[in-house]
Amino acid sequence: MVLRTAGSVLVVFLWSVAVVLSQKGWSVTYSTQSICTLKGSTVEMSSSYTYPSGTVTTTFWFTKKYAVEKSVNLRNDPNYKGRVTYRSDKTNGHTLKITDLRERDSATYKFRFITDQTGGKYYGEPGVTLSVTDLQVKVTTTWWSTTLTCSTTCTLTGNPTYTWYRNSKIVQGASSPSYTVYFNPEGSFYCAVKGINSPAVSVEGHSYFHVTYTHQRICTLKGTSVDISCSYTYPSGHTVSEINWYTKGKLNEASQILSPGYGGRVEYLGNMQSDSILRITDLTEEDSAEYKFRFRTDQTTWEPTFPGTTLTVTGLQVKVTPATVTEGQNVTLTCSTTCTLSDISNPTYIWYKSGHVTTKSTSLFLNPVSSEDAGRYSCSVEGHEDLPSAEETLTVTYGPKNTSVSVSPSGEIVEGSSVTLTCSSDANPPVDKYTWYKKNVTSPKASGQSYNITNIISEDRGEYYCEAQNGRGSMNSTALMIIVAGKPTSFMTAAVGSIVVVLVLILCLSGFMWFRKKASKSTSDTRDTSENVQGDSSPVYDNISGMAMTSTAAQTESTDNQDYVHYASVHFSGSKNQEVPLYSTVQLPQPQIQDEDVQYAAVKFSRLSAATR
Repeated sequence: MVLRTAGSVLVVFLWSVAVVLSQKGWSVTYSTQSICTLKGSTVEMSSSYTYPSGTVTTTFWFTKKYAVEKSVNLRNDPNYKGRVTYRSDKTNGHTLKITDLRERDSATYKFRFITDQTGGKYYGEPGVTLSVTDLQVKVTTTWWSTTLTCSTTCTLTGNPTYTWYRNSKIVQGASSPSYTVYFNPEGSFYCAVKGINSPAVSVEGHSYFHVTYTHQRICTLKGTSVDISCSYTYPSGHTVSEINWYTKGKLNEASQILSPGYGGRVEYLGNMQSDSILRITDLTEEDSAEYKFRFRTDQTTWEPTFPGTTLTVTGLQVKVTPATVTEGQNVTLTCSTTCTLSDISNPTYIWYKSGHVTTKSTSLFLNPVSSEDAGRYSCSVEGHEDLPSAEETLTVTYGPKNTSVSVSPSGEIVEGSSVTLTCSSDANPPVDKYTWYKKNVTSPKASGQSYNITNIISEDRGEYYCEAQNGRGSMNSTALMIIVAGKPTSFMTAAVGSIVVVLVLILCLSGFMWFRKKASKSTSDTRDTSENVQGDSSPVYDNISGMAMTSTAAQTESTDNQDYVHYASVHFSGSKNQEVPLYSTVQLPQPQIQDEDVQYAAVKFSRLSAATR
């Protein structure tokens, strides 16, 4: 009644959803709402869909969403690699097939499709809930029979047939999961459903003596603790005196389990009468082994020969897919183990980058990946954050970016000087080729990270830029303007030039003064000759003042700081052909702005005869 009511409510719910969706023209209908199936088997889930217009471009199934409106296609999920196939038909049907099912595949699966219309994306709720279980044999004994039950964690879909094997021979095939043995239960038993077998359970000796292990296999994390348990029975009247756990191949000494390798890490728990628990702490990978149980009564020792519990201890490892990542691609980081963890059916992983928590998810999706995502990643299982994996480095390759040009030395660039242009760029792998160009010039100017321009001339002015290139791409820098200033005149050159000019001027002035003085002397001599044609032979003293000088001559004379004295000897011929000496002293004329000095001249004439006078 309860199941029938629940089914009715579910049908009503689906009907109301279909009505709402049909109004918008979008819908997804699933063939079933839940599936329980066996580990190692294959499952198929089907859906059909409708949409208002356009053409469907993409269809896929997903279980995870890592962002709004972004879902992970199962085909791209590394946990399903090689196990997922899609099948479509012409009536808008779509089927998902998953092979080699694992317990961690338990999840809710949803179908999504995308059309070529704007906003044409849709996925259907509530999806299909998949539960994956394994088979375990449980043993129940009475004084007269032994009942074996093929146990699962959920009710298998489709009412399958359970097949029982005793010593590898079929003894029963029925829809019932149980099988009962009377009086003589000795042997190895296991059950099977659709070709999937459970671990074997052995019942040996008297029906009252047997051991049942809770788990055939256990997978757990390195550094954690594990409980390996079993239950056991024995005839009434016996009293258990000793129990031991040991590893395969170490039957001789039960104390082997307490050897130095296990020192301080082993503990026995249980009531010591019908069940026992072996607890091992601080597990290492060396603890991986098959563990078995034996007990001793006051009358006998019983050691089962059938398999015990196989323990696998695993560490966490970060795997990057794909191994080589280029910026813009999609990359998935998976926290992997060597076996499927037993105590956590769907573990949640915590992701760290450089020791800092980034997110919580089964896998870390970087879609698309950027250069900023590069770094050291590790993971841990939620609840065991103190046991992270080793760090794995994610390397992202990308073409050159942030390419720029710098100039040295900085400041004004003048003709005849030299500069060095340097190209810088961020790239991974590093830039392997630099090329230099001048704007509006087709051919490259140089190659290499640095470009030296020596003995700069005005034609070197212009805009320069570099191209950085590696195996992932190339990028040009912004242009750098080079302005060339005129070549400066040095102070020494200017000083020498000035001195030369001054010397030339001095020479010119000296020459002019010399010619001017020579002209003045010639005029003075002529005047003296005409004035001294006299017959008196007595000395004559006269003042000879400087001749009036033009302003130019005066200015020229004023530049001379030293007077020049000229001596002249004048001879006149007498009537008797007697030479008459004439002595004179001539003072050069001074500028008009100076006071006139008295000039003296002595002229001596020889006496002439009376007839001559």
